[in-house]
This record gives sequence, structure tokens and C-alpha cells, in this order.
Amino acid sequence: MTTVSISADIKAQWPQGHSSYSPGSPEELALISIDLLVKTLGTQAAQSFIAQLFEKYPDDFKGTPDTGNE
Repeated sequence: MTTVSISADIKAQWPQGHSSYSPGSPEELALISIDLLVKTLGTQAAQSFIAQLFEKYPDDFKGTPDTGNE
């Protein structure tokens, strides 16, 4: 699988508060995104939204192979 690193500063604001995030990997970015989706849409709507993404991949997808190209 391909190794991906992320350099980002995310600031999220809503009427009840705010959060700052600095994800370093796709997994950390996904957790932040899911957390924000749940806060925005609620649990069931967030799950439905995420399910749409999984529909485009086969159940046994192993990730993108690392080709060594940058």
C-alpha cells in the first residue's frame, strides 16, 4: 500500500464551540472528518454519507499499491 503523510491545520467552528486539528495521516484525517460529520449530521446521516463512498470500492479492495513514484 502507498504511504501518505498529511500536513494540514484544520480549524472548525460552530455555534457551540470550535476545534483545531493537525492530522498527519489519512487515518487521522478520516477520524477528524467522521467526528465533524457526526457533529453536523448526526450518527445515522453520517453513516449513510460515508456508506456512499464505500459503494465505489469492491469489498476486498486492499489499497493503492506503492509504485515508488512521488
